[in-house]
Amino acid sequence: MVNFGNILQYLAVQSSQNSLSGEEYNVTKMAATTYALPTLPYAYDALEPYVSGQIMELHHSKHHQAYVTNLNKALQSHIAAVASHDIAAQIALQPVIKFNGGGHINHALFWQNLVPASASEASPKAAPSLSVEIEKTWGSLDGFKKAFTAALLGIQGSGWGWLVKEGGAGLRIVSTKDQDPVAEVPIFGIDMWEHAYYLQYLNGKAAYIENIWNVINWKTAEERFLGTREDALKVLKASI
Repeated sequence: MVNFGNILQYLAVQSSQNSLSGEEYNVTKMAATTYALPTLPYAYDALEPYVSGQIMELHHSKHHQAYVTNLNKALQSHIAAVASHDIAAQIALQPVIKFNGGGHINHALFWQNLVPASASEASPKAAPSLSVEIEKTWGSLDGFKKAFTAALLGIQGSGWGWLVKEGGAGLRIVSTKDQDPVAEVPIFGIDMWEHAYYLQYLNGKAAYIENIWNVINWKTAEERFLGTREDALKVLKASI
């Protein structure tokens, strides 16, 4: 289970402040860093027709931006609460930091695991090692997609579905509630909040899931599979 301390560790991967000493992560150190909306590696309309440009622009420039803005505000408020020894305020701010910090982490990872369908990275052939492990675990790529789709459709309310690496190289499909990030190595995730699909697909979750497979960045997935959780989270440094 991802807790408040996990969020601080994930955010600390981005922060140059963490590299200055061996001290444990804390909110005051995190607040010394101002987080910014990361630039997308493609145009808003680059994922069409599978994800519309309108959705991408709103999702990135409005929803993700809101998580970043609220995270920065909450971290600054926590500094003031620590300075004034206001324990109640510090405790009250923890879920705000957890939610918005998680939203920033998840979306920063999400944008990187998408790519235009015409790119070579959109083919599973760009992930040879990962493909072998997927076939070993689920029998085939189609078997994996079927299992992943079932997990996504089983999410109640808002959340995410993730393919993760745990332990040595084992793969697992997990779902997370709201904006909780995963504790394992995130190979790739699919956003199942309504703002990710509703303007285009309405309540057609299954159609959204079927189409988003066309824009998964398998090259990024391969790199994350071969690396560590810290390697995957280093992409967040662009948001500082």
